[in-house]
Amino acid sequence: MNISGAVPTSQVQTGDGVSILMLRKALDQQQQAALQLLQALPPVQAMPQATPDPGAMVGGTINTYA
Repeated sequence: MNISGAVPTSQVQTGDGVSILMLRKALDQQQQAALQLLQALPPVQAMPQATPDPGAMVGGTINTYA
């Protein structure tokens, strides 16, 4: 079924333009919401690297008798 003659081209182009503007507005709103969520996160604090104590590790000694 061919409906190309049913809707004038100017209305199709106007409808496409409105759709693109609405999409752009929705994306801008999502971007702002994501930015607000990221700004609400607490700052990341660097944790000092602790070196493990070799004597406290499991398997530090080997029993050699049978």
